[in-house]
Amino acid sequence: MTGVENRKVADGEGDQRLDRWFKQHYPNLPFGKLAKLLRTGQIRVDGKRAKNSTRLEAGQIVRIPPLEAGDLGKGDAPTVRDTPRVISKADQRIILDLQAAVLFKDDWVLAINKPAGLAVQGGTKQNRHVDALLDHLRFDASERPRLVHRLDKDTSGVLLLARSAAAARSLAAVFRGKDAEKTYWAIVVGLPRPNEGRIEAALTKGAVPNAAGQGNERVWIDPEEGQRAVTLYRTLDHAGKKAALLELQPITGRTHQLRAHCAGLGTPILGDGKYGGADAYIEGMTLPRRMHLHARDISLPHPSGTGSLLRIHAPLSAHMVESLGLLGLDGTS
Repeated sequence: MTGVENRKVADGEGDQRLDRWFKQHYPNLPFGKLAKLLRTGQIRVDGKRAKNSTRLEAGQIVRIPPLEAGDLGKGDAPTVRDTPRVISKADQRIILDLQAAVLFKDDWVLAINKPAGLAVQGGTKQNRHVDALLDHLRFDASERPRLVHRLDKDTSGVLLLARSAAAARSLAAVFRGKDAEKTYWAIVVGLPRPNEGRIEAALTKGAVPNAAGQGNERVWIDPEEGQRAVTLYRTLDHAGKKAALLELQPITGRTHQLRAHCAGLGTPILGDGKYGGADAYIEGMTLPRRMHLHARDISLPHPSGTGSLLRIHAPLSAHMVESLGLLGLDGTS
């Protein structure tokens, strides 16, 4: 068991989430244990309570409570960037797939076409994720790339990474200022009416008890207590009233916003049983049992500050291409 440690955030470690900082310095500390230490106030930043999402600044002091030896990893405070973890054969395959899925790369930005089924960050029962493999996406950069936004585990498409601390700060400002324009494609069950429009439905997040009485974390439309959430949608093609291909543009960025809004429209995303239940599947058709939501495009000012526009386009995932063909939908827009 270690004693209490007060650790200074080093230059180059700023503008990142607290949970990522812990992952770098204490790679063996379980996510659940970290969450508990934060929840009980045992971890503090500059003497104040903190959350997983607290963004650190260089020079801040992080209070580290006593930890078990097994939480520390090998050596004195090892970091992910200095001591990459031993990877399994399954991870090696994922790394090769991610390296082959690069959509764009310059000195500032790395964009990959994230596959459906791969989480971006770790969590409960989530040991395999992009964040744990970032050392293998350095390419020629001297720094480990940094996550600047997220996609759901089951959403495919454009995922941006910053290739330096300076790029991460710039991109974070772009996302905070809502200067990034994102476009998603979704295959939905049913045909929305009207064919295009604006969904403005406030969303609340919490645990919804299931049949066994256990909490199931999700969001739902709540006009009184929810946070403002706005999505623009347009029907690109449809197979009668059976299914449709939608273009979705989130104006706000709430958790699971597109999934909840599509379900609220009466056309749940194909394969999204969490929000659509049985209605998220088409009877009588054998379609890939994956969620059909894809981050198609992202446009934003280049983080270099030159004034140029960066636009990245991600080809559709294999399962969406297969379903489009089976449903007779045109995905060439």
